[in-house]
Amino acid sequence: MKILLIQTAFIGDVILATPLVEKLHRFYPSAQIDVMLRRGNEGLLAGNPHVGKLWVWNKKVRKYRHLLALLLAARRERYDVVVNLQRFAATGLFSVLAGAKSVVGFDKNPLSRLYSKRVEHRIGGGLHEVQRNLRLIAHLTDDAFEMPKLYPQTGDFEHVEQLKAKPYVTISPASVWFTKQLPAEKWAEVIACTDANKSIYLLGAKADAALCEQLVRQSGGRAASLAGQLSLLQSAALMRDADMNYVNDSAPMHIASAMNAPTTAFFCSTVPAFGFAPLAQEARVVEAVPSPACRPCGLHGYRACPKGHFRCALDIAPCANVG
Repeated sequence: MKILLIQTAFIGDVILATPLVEKLHRFYPSAQIDVMLRRGNEGLLAGNPHVGKLWVWNKKVRKYRHLLALLLAARRERYDVVVNLQRFAATGLFSVLAGAKSVVGFDKNPLSRLYSKRVEHRIGGGLHEVQRNLRLIAHLTDDAFEMPKLYPQTGDFEHVEQLKAKPYVTISPASVWFTKQLPAEKWAEVIACTDANKSIYLLGAKADAALCEQLVRQSGGRAASLAGQLSLLQSAALMRDADMNYVNDSAPMHIASAMNAPTTAFFCSTVPAFGFAPLAQEARVVEAVPSPACRPCGLHGYRACPKGHFRCALDIAPCANVG
């Protein structure tokens, strides 16, 4: 059997799609399981022993010409099943035209009426996004839960080994969305309340370096910035052995889940009921108490608080959950 999974959204979305890879491999160990994702996220699946080909879509340069080239290549593969986790027209059209025997996807995709099988996708109802995703392959496997999983390689662990000389915590302070990000002054409180005997590593992409350097200065050098210095899987290797990983409702939270690493997740404008709570065995969610009446104000967050007060973040008491 040849199966293609399509998830061309962001880092966290790809991580929350990995349970499908795990389960499909277990049920069909000889199957070829390929994955289509956006350029920049392919490093997440590097070294995954269950993934065959990676189809990388460059969305920033000649987006649709590149998608057409991928489509022509995918048609030559003659897939048995295409599973589209995306809910947008471009991947819907790709799925329909890929020439697979069966196409499965969510009903929210505008082209889902052309699929072989449509699966309801609704936010809420007590379901985690992983559970919603797994429904896409329940007819091929079963309805049991499956954890997300990443596969850092030996070199990834060796790269961060020197950082593990003494107990440490990691902090991933940034988010794409302002209202999903704990403010810098609150992260400064997390740093100040952390056990003085523990190292503190600030994680993030190159774009997060300014925020991380600001926190280094505010902490008087108590924390060290690694922003832009580690790959995604190197970050995962570091997070795995941390005493705690402090995160927003963002991609690092899902990396911690995939490594079953201790997680403290600060939820500002969003809520765990949307289905994106941390999944690690040792995980806790920290929210403002009481929660503002305007929360949640949206599923994905905003670039500014719609009410102008940002109480959902500023009313969080970090030190009650830091050690």
